[in-house]
Amino acid sequence: MPKKTCTRAGLWAIPLLALALAGCNKHAGTTPSAGGSGNATTTQSANAQIDPATAGSVSGTIRFSGHAPTPIVIDMAQDPACSEATKTPNTTQQFVVHDGRLANVFIYVKDGLGNRIYMPTKTPAVLDQKGCRYIPHVIGAMVGQPVEFRNSDPTMHNIHIVPPGNQDSSGFDISQGPMAGTQQHVFRNVGSMIPIRCNNHPWMEAFLNVVKNPFFAVSDAEGTFEVRGLPLGTYTLVAVHEKLGTQTQQVSVQSHNTSIANFTFTK
Repeated sequence: MPKKTCTRAGLWAIPLLALALAGCNKHAGTTPSAGGSGNATTTQSANAQIDPATAGSVSGTIRFSGHAPTPIVIDMAQDPACSEATKTPNTTQQFVVHDGRLANVFIYVKDGLGNRIYMPTKTPAVLDQKGCRYIPHVIGAMVGQPVEFRNSDPTMHNIHIVPPGNQDSSGFDISQGPMAGTQQHVFRNVGSMIPIRCNNHPWMEAFLNVVKNPFFAVSDAEGTFEVRGLPLGTYTLVAVHEKLGTQTQQVSVQSHNTSIANFTFTK
């Protein structure tokens, strides 16, 4: 019977094959499985959820001290579609005061949420153009939340947004035809009272506020507001008006309770 032999090449191949198998096993053992505890899980855990079972709220009234300027009636005769769009006079909205209470103040939580991160809602904030004015006059949205622009008028409008300093890439300028469809835009940077204007109708003006969390509100025609769904904690609440500036206030929120935070602006 012939004698079996092992060549020199075969002797080298055995240890090389063993090393290769060991390397494969090492990498296989450290590869995270689908749905495992990788970065995706860490990111997901940072996205805070609002627990309605333990949440509280903040409500209050925005008061105005002093003599409120009389609203100025706007002449819209340059565009018949505007002058015929409404039977009520179109007046300036810088100071909307009723019984000493101020509308169109943006209120939001600035500090106190710690490292909580809230994902933006997919439901858009809506700004309409109706009666040749922006509705609402003051609007709020989260960073990453779509803002939907509508034109409900039988005339062409323009939406021109230039954040202060002209340094925000989210500034843009678009036109919408009469009774046109909607257009959406997502803002990636925070900002307060960012002016929105129409190049076609210079009296049209609104203000956009973009924040990082969902805890914000705009005071209504009665000067009241409510910020809901806040977890237990102490927060810095900010109130900002387009002409009267910014005020801050500390407020503590308890579960299932409504804390009161009133502001007074003076002219």
